[in-house]
Amino acid sequence: MRNTAALLAACLLAVGAVGCSKSGDETAKDCATALTERTGGKADTPTVSEAKERNDALDKALADMVRSGYQGVAKDAFDAVEEKTKEGGKSRPEACEPLSGDDYTALLMAKAIDGLGWTDGDGQFDKLKMVESLGD
Repeated sequence: MRNTAALLAACLLAVGAVGCSKSGDETAKDCATALTERTGGKADTPTVSEAKERNDALDKALADMVRSGYQGVAKDAFDAVEEKTKEGGKSRPEACEPLSGDDYTALLMAKAIDGLGWTDGDGQFDKLKMVESLGD
């Protein structure tokens, strides 16, 4: 009986711990909030998949620029994101600890893009805003 009670208590604790843990999207939003303080920008909180979409849009825009003969502008944009990412990623915020390295990097880069002012009101990458800011 004593062993059964101990086993039951251990099972209840394990189920309770799992039930109380945050979802991946909640963790990503908490991480994005922490990164906003480091990268600037709006207080948008993309999920990991939204962050990856934003990063993919930047990659596509840079590739298109290179193919169109605008290598210098593409390099300037890449350098700006790299610098902003380094500023924001000096140490990993506690809120980001549960994320994998790839997910954290995706959020950090997405928040850097936002911090540069290269996103629209919906948090989507905006190529025109990027090009305008590089002309300043």
